Amino acid sequence: MELIDLTAVRNAERSSEPYDYILASHLLKQDRIDELRRDFPDINKPGYLTVDEVNLHGSFKRLIEELEGPELTEELSKKFGQDLHRYPRLTTIMKKSQPKYGAIHTDGPSKVMTMLVYMNEEWQQGEGGRLRVLYDEKNYDRYKLEVPPTTGTMFAFLRADNSWHGHLPFAGERRVVQIAWVKSQADVDRKKKHNKLAQVFKGIFGR
Repeated sequence: MELIDLTAVRNAERSSEPYDYILASHLLKQDRIDELRRDFPDINKPGYLTVDEVNLHGSFKRLIEELEGPELTEELSKKFGQDLHRYPRLTTIMKKSQPKYGAIHTDGPSKVMTMLVYMNEEWQQGEGGRLRVLYDEKNYDRYKLEVPPTTGTMFAFLRADNSWHGHLPFAGERRVVQIAWVKSQADVDRKKKHNKLAQVFKGIFGR
């Protein structure tokens, strides 16, 4: 693969506490980082946008193709012990975060697995916006793992009733690509429709 190093996934250790997840560093090939940063979409709206709503070009467009491709899905299927190829995918991209984002949640039951790939040059240790693997729905301070949202970091987890995660408030640039494997194409279509409506309301009310 041109941009993704699959050995990062193969070498990542799978954890099952408090739910199934992997954390990998250097998913993106180091000699391609600069061009990926250069080609990251110029997004002015906050929150996640579907790839249909974003102008993809250059190396970043190729990255999305590789993230959605069968090779990465195969490695993740092996890592988590289930066939992810049979599930449709929904890919979304964020550039700007707002303080209200990061509330603790598990992801909805229509999701099978979620993968996050971060693309931020650096991130301060005490700063908000660092996703935490949590033990319950109430406490940010009781966590198993904190994910640094720096370039090439990949976090993937199987959705479960206890797959609690979230991050402390952060306002500003927070670049991340999210790919969700969902149970049906109807779920993909519904989420896309919901996302477009949400963006319309943000445009009207400015939030």
